[in-house]
Amino acid sequence: MTILLIEDEPLIARQLEKLVRQLEPGAVIHGPLASVQSICDYFKANQLEDRPAPDLVIADIQLADGVSFEAFRQVGLNAPVIFTTAYDEYAIRAFKLNSIDYLLKPIDPGDLQHALAKFHRWSLNGSSDFNDQFRHLLTHMATPSTLPQYKRRFTGHFLRQIVTLPQEEVAYFFRNELIYLHTVDGKKLITDYKTLDELDELIDPAHFFRANRQCIIHLDAVASYRPLDNSKLLVLLKKPNETLELLVSKEKAATFKHWMEG
Repeated sequence: MTILLIEDEPLIARQLEKLVRQLEPGAVIHGPLASVQSICDYFKANQLEDRPAPDLVIADIQLADGVSFEAFRQVGLNAPVIFTTAYDEYAIRAFKLNSIDYLLKPIDPGDLQHALAKFHRWSLNGSSDFNDQFRHLLTHMATPSTLPQYKRRFTGHFLRQIVTLPQEEVAYFFRNELIYLHTVDGKKLITDYKTLDELDELIDPAHFFRANRQCIIHLDAVASYRPLDNSKLLVLLKKPNETLELLVSKEKAATFKHWMEG
């Protein structure tokens, strides 16, 4: 069996690969791939070299240059997928794309083992149980207690004090070795987060946007944006944070515009 891993956070990718090797010791593992472009390149190379598609794909949904759904549409993926992400909002789309299961991060080893067992049952019995899975998912998502609970307040270190701020006072988070929280009034706090991916699992995507690998911005902190010649977007923040100029990749440009429009 061949399993393709797709995950753009190196630490999470290593942990996922280790876990898959433990659960499926006989599998051949490809990847991990970290971008929409690398996914497209992988499947194009397979076609050119007449190599078979992977038997199973385990894929993060949100990647640095877009979402894996888009790559799968481009290459016409027909392999089953176990999706991983931090947000329930993608679940409906996931189950329309050959999805075996949908795991929320951080991935529980037992949940992944259960998903792999479902894949093996699917391989033996075909895909007739997808409709039942889909109805179960709709029921699961309709239960209020299962909806994602996003973080509304954040803490940081400022002048030897630990300060607590509501999300409305956060202008952006910036990674420069440490993860810094910049406030709407220009303060700079050191947070205890290790990576921006860790923050991605906590923040409300209606209010925050991962502009690039270094920065997550708050909607209300954005003053304006304009397209550049290379199809990227230049984002300018409101005072007193106007000195920070952010670039949004061309792959994320459409998603950013949609986010700005609500």
